[in-house]
Amino acid sequence: MKISRVIRHLFTPVWVARRYFPARSLKAIEEEIRLAEAAHSGQIRFAVEAALDIHSLLMGKSARERAIEVFSLLRIWDTEHNNGVLIYLLLADHRVEVVADRGVHGHVGASGWEEVCRKMEDAFRQGDFERGAIEGIRSVAAHLTRHFPASGAGGNELPDQPVII
Repeated sequence: MKISRVIRHLFTPVWVARRYFPARSLKAIEEEIRLAEAAHSGQIRFAVEAALDIHSLLMGKSARERAIEVFSLLRIWDTEHNNGVLIYLLLADHRVEVVADRGVHGHVGASGWEEVCRKMEDAFRQGDFERGAIEGIRSVAAHLTRHFPASGAGGNELPDQPVII
């Protein structure tokens, strides 16, 4: 456990997430997810967490491990075609993680998701959080459209609203 990481997390309150993602940005992200899901049968969720709690920090939990927990908590694994995808941002660690259900991960693979994460992180480093989020959603949607094109059946199984944890 690095003390610098603990300090970063302790001094990154939840309001920081609201500063980077104000209501208008959250609405734009929600709309982008809604539009993207019209082109494929996959499900996209976007979640932002300012910082981990002290217990998670002391246990050495990584951003990836927390993203997997959030994937489960938001029930993204529970889609009909196992094609749900979570875009997770942990602000205190400056990390983006994409967690995809097994139905879509087998098509895209870790390197495909890693590319999405790095592009988003580049935009975030420039201070453009809304653009980074929307570009990430579009990249995920391109993968989903390629492997799970809209079939007219099913529908929207998960909420499109971004989540601030």
